[in-house]
Amino acid sequence: MNKNSSSDGNAPLDNHNQCTFENPILWADVPDPDVIRVGEVFYMSSTTMHMNPGVPIMKSYDLLNWDIVNYVYDVLADNDEQTLSNGKNEYGKGSWASSLRYNQGIFYLVVGSLATGKTYIFQTENIEQGPFKRSILDSYYHDMSLLFDDDGRVYMVYDVGDIKVIELTEDATAIKEDGLNKIIIPDASITASTKEDVGLPAEGAHIQKINGYYFVFTITWPKNSHRIQLVHRAESIDGDYQGRIAVSDITGTAQGGIVDTVDGNWYGMLFRDNGSVGRLPCLLQVTWENGWPVFGEKGIIPNKMPCPVNNKTSKQYIVQSDEFNYETNNVGLVWQWNHNPDQENWSLTKRPGFLRLKNGKISADLEEARNTLTQRTFGPECSGQIAIETINMKDGDVAGFAAFQKDYGFVGVKMMEGARSIVMVNASTGLAEEIERIPLEEDRVYFKIDFDYKNQTDKAYFYYSLNDVNWIQIGNTLQMSYKLDHFMGYRFALFNFAKETTGGFVDFDYFRVEDKIS
Repeated sequence: MNKNSSSDGNAPLDNHNQCTFENPILWADVPDPDVIRVGEVFYMSSTTMHMNPGVPIMKSYDLLNWDIVNYVYDVLADNDEQTLSNGKNEYGKGSWASSLRYNQGIFYLVVGSLATGKTYIFQTENIEQGPFKRSILDSYYHDMSLLFDDDGRVYMVYDVGDIKVIELTEDATAIKEDGLNKIIIPDASITASTKEDVGLPAEGAHIQKINGYYFVFTITWPKNSHRIQLVHRAESIDGDYQGRIAVSDITGTAQGGIVDTVDGNWYGMLFRDNGSVGRLPCLLQVTWENGWPVFGEKGIIPNKMPCPVNNKTSKQYIVQSDEFNYETNNVGLVWQWNHNPDQENWSLTKRPGFLRLKNGKISADLEEARNTLTQRTFGPECSGQIAIETINMKDGDVAGFAAFQKDYGFVGVKMMEGARSIVMVNASTGLAEEIERIPLEEDRVYFKIDFDYKNQTDKAYFYYSLNDVNWIQIGNTLQMSYKLDHFMGYRFALFNFAKETTGGFVDFDYFRVEDKIS
């Protein structure tokens, strides 16, 4: 998933044999990154919208390889939108861009939800283990960023177009009565274009205080151009902000703050849109000129850059195969449920070595189904494979393996009038169309999906096997498309839903992933 290379892990920065890296550092959907350093450890939060548990916390020692170590919450709310009840959902409207900070021994994570219309402030002394204490603000503060100032005051910078600041109480649990509350950067976008040429107004704020200056990083998207990273600075929180373009690269890489290494070198963690695989994190070296941060080569991303940390290594744990050998009902941290899980209707212990998904509600289609279990797909290509046992399905049940986004596709088993069939379904037209159906006698069947993201080809291919040896392509090719309805990259998805009656279940033996396709 990354292109990190090293010939001498301990080489100094000016050594031509040093470790180098290319972007993206992860070819997977890790949008809206916010990175901090605590000692020698870097932590990063990201956006996963309607997936739960929510707001992954990733850990790294080298800024290149990232390990999911925790989530900030199991569920954010338990309304109809979160439980896929009464025709409601929160696709693309769960928790959005978060702000991660560390102050005086406490980790803080702030995140807003368009589904609930609220903003949540989480605090913990142990970000890898929790527990998290939660405070709730009764308004949604868009793309907020938290700042603990030197004098003990606490602020959030937020919003679109006109960038605003609002003051919190010193314990960062509530809005401070009669605290600072004003626009600090009006029309921030016009740093990059005329007002008439603004496409996406400035948003995605990240505020940091460095060497006495308040820096506010945002993005904007001028018409007929690409995403651009801006930086504004002032000598006081509500002072006279001066702005300039920080990154203007043809890839549209933008949105994020900066972080320093133990050695005092600076890097920016941004992201770029990359078609249906999602939004990919990118790391840029940052230097300083006249007190201003300069990203890459004067705002352009070089092909290769020196690795940030040469004497530390980190493991990669973003996507992982799984044999489902668990002693408790806790799936690995690489997995997330689509919306809130129905805890009564899934199990890893009722049949050891298998994931059981049981139908507890009637659903019209895959998007309405509870307990769909997902992982990120990744590029430039990847392949996922499952084994599923279907003897306990009921009429109207559909279970299998999906390439999941708004325009989804899947290969699965469908039960009708006591008979099972292998089906391939393609929903890219807006309707879930059954493309091919094949009678199935066996109780155990194997499915595979290949994802081709090379050069934004964005195609998925579906296969089945009756013996795990001979693979047969089924249905047609899914032309994947990144849709804002879901606002995330395509995912591997294991699912089971009922159209007629509840109580049927299937058992998944394993999920196996590779970085090559057939």
